[in-house]
Amino acid sequence: MLAIAAFETAVISDASILRTGAQSLSEAIPNTNVIIILLGFLSAIIDNVPLVAAAMGMYENPPDSHLWHFIAYTAGTGGSILIIGSAAGVAAMGMEKIDFIWYFKKIAWLSAVGYLAGCAVFLLLA
Repeated sequence: MLAIAAFETAVISDASILRTGAQSLSEAIPNTNVIIILLGFLSAIIDNVPLVAAAMGMYENPPDSHLWHFIAYTAGTGGSILIIGSAAGVAAMGMEKIDFIWYFKKIAWLSAVGYLAGCAVFLLLA
């Protein structure tokens, strides 16, 4: 969280590093929904709390906008693609003796399919 705050306060060309990164990302991938879906996949590796904090520094949409609802879905659900992407998954690994490689081979693809199906439904309903 400290690193995210540092990126948010560090300024390059009259904009924070996060805002400049968001602009560069938007130039490379013009569809914001695709960027948010990729953030969800990133949530499988990086904890979703700093990821959402970084997104809060990247975008200035109103609090009840489609963007924030979609980020909440993707960051929360995308963390389950890999078992290490959520605190509950890490706890399950310890309690149930679930091996990461077993989960990756047997469950991760199912979780990714469910994640993408949920993204499609969310976008259809929006």
